[in-house]
Amino acid sequence: EAPELSAPLSRTITISNFLIAMNWSALVHHIFILFPLLPPPPPPLFLKQITIISDIISHSTIILNGFFGNGLVTARDHEQWYKQRRIMDPAFSSLYLRGLMGTFNERAEKLMDKLAELADNKTEANMLHLLNCVTLDVISKVAFGVDLDLLKNSSPFPKAIETCLKGMVTYVRDVFFEFNPKNRRNVNEVREACRLLRTTGAKWISERKTTMQNGDEVPKDILTQIIKTTRLEQYFILFVTRQSQETTANQLGFCIMALGRHPEILEKAKKEVDDVIGMKRDISYDDLGELVYLSQVLKETLRIYPPAPGTSRDVAEDMVIDDIHIPGGFSVVFNSYVSGRLERFFKDPLRFDPERFHPDAPKPYYCYYPFALGPRSCLGQNFAQMEAKVVMAKLLQRFDFTLVPGQTFDILDAGTLRPKSGCNKLQKI
Repeated sequence: EAPELSAPLSRTITISNFLIAMNWSALVHHIFILFPLLPPPPPPLFLKQITIISDIISHSTIILNGFFGNGLVTARDHEQWYKQRRIMDPAFSSLYLRGLMGTFNERAEKLMDKLAELADNKTEANMLHLLNCVTLDVISKVAFGVDLDLLKNSSPFPKAIETCLKGMVTYVRDVFFEFNPKNRRNVNEVREACRLLRTTGAKWISERKTTMQNGDEVPKDILTQIIKTTRLEQYFILFVTRQSQETTANQLGFCIMALGRHPEILEKAKKEVDDVIGMKRDISYDDLGELVYLSQVLKETLRIYPPAPGTSRDVAEDMVIDDIHIPGGFSVVFNSYVSGRLERFFKDPLRFDPERFHPDAPKPYYCYYPFALGPRSCLGQNFAQMEAKVVMAKLLQRFDFTLVPGQTFDILDAGTLRPKSGCNKLQKI
């Protein structure tokens, strides 16, 4: 018999709720919970069937539409989503991604310069903050042609993005939040942050449209693709905050923390980088394919510390999958944080072991899904992992890093999962 879930679970999703879900799922194998409760993971067969069906859509609410618009993540109409996905596909093609290596290298080099300065002064580095700066620099440059240079210049963007995401999470978890007079200040801060992102996005879009109307040549980047859609400014928030910025920074932060705890894995990754990259300043697209062990390290990081800890699907009509009856009109939620930590799917699951993702190892089908699964999987996942590889390879090439004494390994749930404490000590090689 399954234990009763704690009452706050339906209103507030926290790390403690993840642990409750893990304990519950250990007792009940075939299970799903209807939104807004946090679920234990379903069996892989169940997840496979429900994610590959094209007319089952990602979960959406009025609140999410308000933050992200009626776009790739939130569009409920399949035809509308399909049209938008086809428009955006060219901006993430392998040919286009190859052309981004120059930007990845350039922005990563600026991070290395900043870290070298900190290392020379024997200053502890808040890596998560710096990683957020460089990933936002990258997506702003390649998606919108804008050079923010956040490692040198102050900007309201990082704070606005953080405020917007926190507000989204708060609104989702407590639909009455904005109606409580005590929360008026927070509500106004969130509205101002979202307004800043929307107006700035609209400005950049307007400038690009003017360039296109004048017949001038423009890059075939994300911004050009966005202009082919409607409600343009709403996509700006989606791509800057979710697709390839904050989640990538969080993944890199967790990866650095994990390597700091496992010096033998750190040394193996450094040796591979030395063998493949050597003393080269710029990393090529072909080099990325040879960094096999580093890929394993990044994948293992996503297994234990998935920045996006779950996904969901709306079910339009009654259906039965693996003897489970799902009523139409409900949502099914899948929790990648929980499934990645279950003995049922991964032996000794709390041990950080990149060998799980060795090319010859059994593939963890439908129990490992950091970028979701099926037709609605994350469009920017290859972009994000290329960027993460370039940054990590350069870090391993240039620096030894250790964790600050007393460093905690707590996880902060702020809509995405991130290291609660992001400080590391750096020393140049």
